[in-house]
Amino acid sequence: MSNTLFRTKNVEQSIRDTEEPEHALRKSLSALDLTVFGVGVIIGTGIFVLTGTAARNTAGPAVAVSFVVAGVVCALAALCYAEFASAVPVAGSAYTFSYASLGEFPAWIIGWDLVLELALGTAVVAVGWSGYIHSLLDNAGWHLPEYLSGRDGASGFGFDILAAALVLVLTAILVVGMKLSARVTSVVVAIKVAVVLVVIIAGAFFIKAGNYDPFIPKEEPVTAGGNLKAPLVQLMFGWAPSNFGVMGIFTAASVVFFAFIGFDVVATAAEETRNPQRDVPRGILGSLVICTALYVAVSIVVTGMQKYSKLSVDAPLADAFKSTGHPWFAGLISFGAAVGLTTVCMILLLGQSRVFFAMSRDGLLPRLFSRTHPRFRTPYRSTVLLGVVIAVIAGFTSLSELAELVNIGTLFAFVIVAVSVIILRRTRPDLHRAFRTPLVPLVPILSVLASLWLMLNLPAETWLRFAIWMAIGFVVYFFYGRTHSRLAREEQPARAEGTSGGTS
Repeated sequence: MSNTLFRTKNVEQSIRDTEEPEHALRKSLSALDLTVFGVGVIIGTGIFVLTGTAARNTAGPAVAVSFVVAGVVCALAALCYAEFASAVPVAGSAYTFSYASLGEFPAWIIGWDLVLELALGTAVVAVGWSGYIHSLLDNAGWHLPEYLSGRDGASGFGFDILAAALVLVLTAILVVGMKLSARVTSVVVAIKVAVVLVVIIAGAFFIKAGNYDPFIPKEEPVTAGGNLKAPLVQLMFGWAPSNFGVMGIFTAASVVFFAFIGFDVVATAAEETRNPQRDVPRGILGSLVICTALYVAVSIVVTGMQKYSKLSVDAPLADAFKSTGHPWFAGLISFGAAVGLTTVCMILLLGQSRVFFAMSRDGLLPRLFSRTHPRFRTPYRSTVLLGVVIAVIAGFTSLSELAELVNIGTLFAFVIVAVSVIILRRTRPDLHRAFRTPLVPLVPILSVLASLWLMLNLPAETWLRFAIWMAIGFVVYFFYGRTHSRLAREEQPARAEGTSGGTS
């Protein structure tokens, strides 16, 4: 049984699968398209929302350092992703990489993990987008009924129609084609990057040095939520649960890490890239460098404009400008946030549909979801299915508390990819790698340790939810995936032939 759990799908077979006519994706993306995708998905919830949450609750002005820490963790992982994406230019990202190195069961676990990460990520961002649109409509004097905004507290029923509608519209765009998706993303990214630059340049004139004092606030005990709300690392070592201080920087880093989710989605588009060996590493690393610089600059500006303890949790950038008596900038930021979150949703949905598509093509999920559209050459069945499911989730559920669950899933994927780089270097030294991770095994080991450290700084309840989702994944794999996988079907005739040969 252990042999079947860790059977690997070789790289050459993975690439051959991409050439099957009914399962082939259209190659239309360039390095610029991938960089735009990366910037488009990374600049979103983190820069417009999480900056205030992390500064106010855990790190103070030192949240700028938290963004640097999170960026370094992502950079280490990005170097590993870039090598894999250049060597295995196949849809599926970490799922495909682990299938080629660790085996089928670890690949299933990481694929199952990515499905959760990207689905919840899309829904969280869609709800956040809806909130900004509601704010803009309210400012214009237009009000949707409470039961259509997901905020009907009187009856306890509410459906966020704007969040659901956004997901469905973006699903349609993704079905029509990747090049259209890239063009839409390019326009939207240009708008929101311009808004971010306005925040940095204009906000710099309103900075007060006193707001940076203290830069690292004193530790405060965690009271609300008890031990389950405390970072797991504090409970493991018997430390008194607390926020702020030096540990608060790492706790904040594990929260704002959500802001960086997306660069790994670039790897899921490798199969649809014209020159993936060259362009995917450029897209991954380029988008990460650009966004880290913008994040650090924005966090320094916003904590300098307004005392960290007074920052808004819902719209920190916009409200910081309001506090300085410049509401016009607040309106511009709300518009930029609403526009920016649109691309975040689309690219997260893109990433999930490609992981689902890859798992289906391998037989670990029903094969009918791996057929591509005869005209658009997109995985339309998996895209539509996931789009509808996420639209319902986003419409009925407020998922802000589950952002941390998205983070732990992404960090877990980082660990798997880093380990896979080391293994594939040993098992397939002959494999052509257009990009090679430097200082192997040092960089992958550092990536594993850094990712695990951020995971340990997440609340204990997040680990509990993650364990439940993984347990469900085990059940699905052993009752369906293990016997229906493509490798299992290919092994059956070989075993039957071996048995008959042995008895003749």
